[in-house]
Amino acid sequence: MNYPVYNLKNEKIGNIRLSDDIFKVKNNPDLLHQVMVSQMSNARRVLAHTKGRGEVRGGGIKPWRQKGTGRARHGSIRSPIWIGGGITFGPTKERNFSRKIPQKMNKQALRIALSMKAEEKNLKILDILKLENYKTQKMVGLLFELFKGNIEKIRKNSSFVLILLGKNDYSKNIARASRNIPYVKTIRNANLNVLDVMSYKQILLDKESLDVIKNNLEKNVSAESFPKGEGK
Repeated sequence: MNYPVYNLKNEKIGNIRLSDDIFKVKNNPDLLHQVMVSQMSNARRVLAHTKGRGEVRGGGIKPWRQKGTGRARHGSIRSPIWIGGGITFGPTKERNFSRKIPQKMNKQALRIALSMKAEEKNLKILDILKLENYKTQKMVGLLFELFKGNIEKIRKNSSFVLILLGKNDYSKNIARASRNIPYVKTIRNANLNVLDVMSYKQILLDKESLDVIKNNLEKNVSAESFPKGEGK
């Protein structure tokens, strides 16, 4: 399929041929959901933790003698039936929420996500994505120039633009200029993943990033796969 290419002034300078194997794939909502849930599970941090009877303080001696007091028998104040004792079935930080997704499923889901962005015209391809310096004001001006018809959406949407970066020197300027903009996220083109693609309204990339995507996802090309299950 043919797709327009723009310069930094948002002027169309030509078309580029996108691979049908990557950008024209039939939708599969179940596969997308499975991969996205797996990525979110793998990124989940286990914070809630309750102490068991072996972790709480105190209880080194028997509270009172076994018989003759008229009270119930107790061996430790760390027992779960005591106030301040251990918790029996509370959440613990040893829980594991990680899930594994096969490479083929992960790649196919990414193809579907990119195809959806291309079909919705939410894929913005530039000839070159370059800033001479890393000023945030320059980056904001560039984004408002590239997405003129979506200025109000940019201001209201906290997840508007996902920018793919290469390994060149000027990509560092893009990353530094974007890090304080709330509606922008930058990632390396080799770390492209389904969750980020589906979470952001627009995808901004240049021809260099497009070549990396092609090398990694085209079916007849042998290359390194994308990292599995990364949320960010």
